[in-house]
Amino acid sequence: MKAFHFTQGKLPLLVSIPHAGTQLTPEVEAGLSEAARGLPDTDWHIPLLYDFVRDLGASVLIGHYSRYVIDLNRPPDNQPLYTTATTGLFPETLFDGTPTFAPGKTPDAGQRQGYIDQIWHPYHQQIQQELARLKAQHGYALLFDAHSIASSIPRLFEGRLPDLNIGTNDGVSCSPALIGAIQSVCAAQSDYSWVINGRFKGGYITRAYGQPQQQIEAVQLELAQLNYMDETPPYAWQQARATQLQKLLKALIQRMLAQASA
Repeated sequence: MKAFHFTQGKLPLLVSIPHAGTQLTPEVEAGLSEAARGLPDTDWHIPLLYDFVRDLGASVLIGHYSRYVIDLNRPPDNQPLYTTATTGLFPETLFDGTPTFAPGKTPDAGQRQGYIDQIWHPYHQQIQQELARLKAQHGYALLFDAHSIASSIPRLFEGRLPDLNIGTNDGVSCSPALIGAIQSVCAAQSDYSWVINGRFKGGYITRAYGQPQQQIEAVQLELAQLNYMDETPPYAWQQARATQLQKLLKALIQRMLAQASA
């Protein structure tokens, strides 16, 4: 199984989708706890939700493996990204705190090093290569890291999450002008709540590759899943909700592209 699926586009935009994968290695599949077997922390349906970006002309990178094998949005040294509750490069717990693996069934160090070498590094090498290509061709590159999460996870955050959670590493991963463009689109509508650099400020991908001084800008969007799907198993896609949300997502990405090229 390849580590990812990549489609090259013609715009100076790469859409990264690291957490939609459901593929498991044999040892991870054999070791998962009962609570983890349904892969509850997956970014369900995100490739389908963002399918319109292919028509726009964006490059798209989609990870194949579940975050329970290895989390592509964590640093390879597994240093924590947040001081609050979070999960690591090799998640030992689910978002709700339940153990990911049955007792004694965690993959060993050698297996996990293989995941870094065969899954994590290839994904990030593809990001680096495509951003370099886009910058060489267009003079700049825009990285949009697409995520989703259940709207209520008491262990991670209080209350209900805003609908759109935009992360720019506290303004470090992109220019003030791009942040202003994002704000203008979000503020012009009233259907969805939103926040910039709230609970989710951007994971490793946003923080590692967002270098506006080098003409590479990166933004993460963490969506509350109830806006396009059911948040309980079997996590069904809800077309009417998704269609409505896609209108805003398309407007947001087009405005970001317009600003980045200005």
